[in-house]
Amino acid sequence: MSLQHLLRPEHVLLGLEVTSKKRLFEEIGFLFEQSASVTRAHITDSLFARERLGSTGLGYGVAIPHGRIKGLKDPQLAAVQLKEAIGFDASDGAPVNLIFALLVPENATQKHLDLLAEIAELLGDESKRTALKTATDVTTFMAIVHADTPL
Repeated sequence: MSLQHLLRPEHVLLGLEVTSKKRLFEEIGFLFEQSASVTRAHITDSLFARERLGSTGLGYGVAIPHGRIKGLKDPQLAAVQLKEAIGFDASDGAPVNLIFALLVPENATQKHLDLLAEIAELLGDESKRTALKTATDVTTFMAIVHADTPL
């Protein structure tokens, strides 16, 4: 399953207003709780456990928080564009306003790495990254994710 097939429009949040990583992870937990049949607390705990190993902030205002979830059947992906950037302890010190949150089954090691690489490749394209940060509707956001060529 590729990034384009994994990201569903109902898992794209644009203009979300949060003031901390904690609130962001709670919102992501709420979003996935509906579709993944995993409790919000379990999701939030998994994201924070990974974050304690080192920030998932990549720089350039983007982050890919991710976690492994026992009992999860299929990978889950959400994209969040924040109204105002928040601190994320990224390597370049820049606050983050574009987040792709990934949850994978506990034993999906290779799939986990493949999906992280695919997301990093998307976010590494400066024109796509900028377009995703400024998209004003989900249809446009999804079109950017699905575009195979640089913008």
